[in-house]
Amino acid sequence: MDITQTTDTSTTAALGLLAGKVAFITGAGRGIGAAAARLFAREGARVLLAARTEAELKAVTEEVRAAGGTADYAVCDLADSASVRAAVDRTVALYGRLDVAFNNGATNLPPGPMDQVRESDFDQVYAVNLRGTWAAMAAEVDAIRATAGTGAIVNNSSVGSLGGNPILPAYGAMKRAVNSLTESAAVTYGPEGIRVNAIAPGTTLTEMIRAWNDSSPGIVDQLNAHTPLRRAADPEEIAQAAAWLLSDRASYVTGTVLPVDGGMQAA
Repeated sequence: MDITQTTDTSTTAALGLLAGKVAFITGAGRGIGAAAARLFAREGARVLLAARTEAELKAVTEEVRAAGGTADYAVCDLADSASVRAAVDRTVALYGRLDVAFNNGATNLPPGPMDQVRESDFDQVYAVNLRGTWAAMAAEVDAIRATAGTGAIVNNSSVGSLGGNPILPAYGAMKRAVNSLTESAAVTYGPEGIRVNAIAPGTTLTEMIRAWNDSSPGIVDQLNAHTPLRRAADPEEIAQAAAWLLSDRASYVTGTVLPVDGGMQAA
């Protein structure tokens, strides 16, 4: 076993966490994905934003450019595998390579017990949150192999995947499956130098959680009461964890599902 190999990250540290990298981000029109697009660009990456809503993508892209970053976008429906691969291919066509990817895009469904979940809702959350993540990972691995050669992928899971989830059972099940895909991919592609990790956010002040709080007043306060830090995260706090895992500073981290939850899982 070679115990002398190290990774020199001093240059990257000086230039930015993701300096010189090309990053692909799903669900980038709002929430955690939009925060990631802004952050990754500030940290030196050229970013390709993907989501379903062009107006949101355009707004975030223009914001990144106005701040001096390099960004473009592709309209992408995670439930459509061909659309996902086309968005990844567009990244390579624009920037010549793919180094890192953040599979953040997801959909939710109304809260309630398992027997009240409609089959159509279950199918939709499966198509986007699980099959869409699988399709994105497959396309990203192909693109990294063909261009950068080595790289990193981070999947956005949920603290709700780490135990029983009676409030969002289908959502939790799909995110737990994403954790399994993450671990399997890490084992499969690690020998090629492609790292794959996931983050498991706790309560985060995104449009999705605000809508849930509107339909179930007080739910954020209830969640915060079970969170040792006693507050919800800002989307950028979640994006920071993804950025680190994608960066060379996490060069020996793969196959992990990292809770970013204010201590909720430990409580």
